[in-house]
Amino acid sequence: MEEALCEFRERLYAHMDRRADALFELIDAILTATAVPSPVHLSLQAIYRRGWGSLYAALAKGRIDEKRLRDLLARYRFAEETDLPPVYAIDGSVWPRCDAEASPERGYYYHPSRHSAGQPIVAGWAYQVVAQLGFERDSWVTPVDAKRVRPEEDANDVAAEQVKELVDRIVEKRDGTRCGAPLFVFDAGYDPVRLQLNLGGCRAQILVRLNSGRTFYADPERPTKRPVGRPHRHGKKFDCKDPSTWSQATCEHLCENEDYGIVRVRAWSGLHPKTRRAEKRYGSNSACVIRGTVVLVEVGRLPRGERRRKPKKLWLWWHGEGQPNLSLLWRSYVCRFAIEHAVKFLKGTLAWTTPRVRHPEQADRWTWLVLAAYAQLRLARALVEDRRLPWERRLPPRKVTPTRVLRNFVTLLPALGTPAEAPKPCGRSPGRPTGKLSGRAKRYPAIKKAA
Repeated sequence: MEEALCEFRERLYAHMDRRADALFELIDAILTATAVPSPVHLSLQAIYRRGWGSLYAALAKGRIDEKRLRDLLARYRFAEETDLPPVYAIDGSVWPRCDAEASPERGYYYHPSRHSAGQPIVAGWAYQVVAQLGFERDSWVTPVDAKRVRPEEDANDVAAEQVKELVDRIVEKRDGTRCGAPLFVFDAGYDPVRLQLNLGGCRAQILVRLNSGRTFYADPERPTKRPVGRPHRHGKKFDCKDPSTWSQATCEHLCENEDYGIVRVRAWSGLHPKTRRAEKRYGSNSACVIRGTVVLVEVGRLPRGERRRKPKKLWLWWHGEGQPNLSLLWRSYVCRFAIEHAVKFLKGTLAWTTPRVRHPEQADRWTWLVLAAYAQLRLARALVEDRRLPWERRLPPRKVTPTRVLRNFVTLLPALGTPAEAPKPCGRSPGRPTGKLSGRAKRYPAIKKAA
């Protein structure tokens, strides 16, 4: 595993085209700092051998080959099981920049904990992270892509582009054999119809959570006589809230789980929603019928720590080739919550959204540095000892959290070394000429997307 980590660091350094030494040492500073109140505090770390000015210059003028870095992250993903396809989750997150009037390309986005004028809406930059999921119950994922969603773009369209690019990147396993169609899991904030339209012809499966109040329709029955006028497009109604409208399930899966008790999964294939009145939302193809499989997951209980709440019905929309693997689908969505823990760790511990940079390109570079740091933590999970606080309990090696790996990562750096070269003294900068002012920065109002 140490060889894989060293190889990853060498390849990572090779994918940095400009200001590579400062950018690489900035990643090591993130991995050794106990707290990051601001990026300039990382220049005080012993591993960062340059001044604070070079840190900001690296974020402003550095260059990272994003395409090759995506390939690198996908290369060191979880090893796929022989009989199961790889499972990925896509989740969005907002970088709040409410008072950054000089920062361009800001938009208004929903935020669960920060409010503006009493509304859960903030101005900032939105990102979508794609990460591979594992089936072990832990907080580890493998980030393979991150992309900023501009205010004029739709998150569903950007997610479809990310899926297509990733499918082309992982068509083969490490041993050269062709892997099954990967499964991409989405939360309820994504539109299954729009995703399915954008992913037409792509070799991928999608699994999207549905609102419990959705209504679908089966194909109409063939009339015995030739009808007069336009033929019917919708058949029997399927209301998620009304069990009396449910027909016989196409397939069903029943099992017992240690955490969830008796798990019952049912699926109804060949259903479609109404899309005729949503031409602006779905485009010119809205008149066509979008068929998929509606999946219902029912569990006997919730895991330990959440059993005070009564379990609810989980409705999902699946689309892919062949018949759905119900055992895989419900476990995949349960594992999707690991990406939320990972995003929380990136923000709270690795200071993903802490820097108050002005330009979104600087935020993009910082995002890639944070993802590269997280990837190194995952590769170092089996190399460090469990460093716990006195009030924390011991964890087995396979259950060590990212926070505990981060505490002990500094002990690996002497053995790993660094490909970055030592800084070359160039004298003291004369600074801004006397009497010259920088002037007032240009203001960019946040963009509000029209409904």
